[in-house]
Amino acid sequence: MIVAGAVVQGTAHLARGQGCQDAFRAVDLGTSAVLAVADGAGGQKRSALGAHIAVDAACRALAEDIPDAGDGPEAWMEWTAQAGARVVRDYQRAVEGMLSTDEPCVPEEARALAATLAAAVVRPPWVAFLAVGDCFGTLLTHEPVGSAPAREARERCHLVLPPPPPGAAETVFLSSPGAALRIRSFVVWEPQLSGVVLATDGCAPLTLDHPSVRQLPSEAGPLPSERFFCGLAATLRANGGDAAPLHALLSRPEAARSGDDLTVLCALTDGG
Repeated sequence: MIVAGAVVQGTAHLARGQGCQDAFRAVDLGTSAVLAVADGAGGQKRSALGAHIAVDAACRALAEDIPDAGDGPEAWMEWTAQAGARVVRDYQRAVEGMLSTDEPCVPEEARALAATLAAAVVRPPWVAFLAVGDCFGTLLTHEPVGSAPAREARERCHLVLPPPPPGAAETVFLSSPGAALRIRSFVVWEPQLSGVVLATDGCAPLTLDHPSVRQLPSEAGPLPSERFFCGLAATLRANGGDAAPLHALLSRPEAARSGDDLTVLCALTDGG
């Protein structure tokens, strides 16, 4: 498994003298990997710390008792739901400890460390996803094309965890009341799985295409950019997972359109 990630401070944050509020963490378990990215709430002074608490809580919870690759969907769905509840609980407990109180923290206090989160457990052919808020996730697959004996595998990307649509309700944070009931969790079984990529919402202009690019109506929603995702996967496989090209990609002028911090984290199968 190739695991690589990078975070780049947003130009708007830099102009305001505001630190980076994104965080990521990964745990490489050999035959599987745990990924987590978090985006601290803008305008909150301690949200960068909240983002780091979020990815730590997610990786600790999701690295334990992962189902086997041969287990069925019921086992994976039950484990994912339980792990999601634990992530929210562990995050909130850590926030309470950070605020140095023995009582459950009130929303106003917890808001200072508010963060969104997207996390995934990759154990081919399974992927388990968790999300609170507006981070998003993309699945990569290798699909055979052509006829034998010249058949080749073409990599494709699929936006399986989309960001909320424009005009959606207020963003949910891990510190929001009822966050444990509002977490999105699901599992994917994909025999052709070749990778998973998680990103914070500031990456949307760089990594997602408008449906008109593929002659589709706007109702089709954003589409993952094959040039970005498949190109990134090919580069990381070729260099053995060196994240320097990913950092350079997130630092290019066209990546700064959102002005927000940018974080991308991926796990790829070794085969091309």
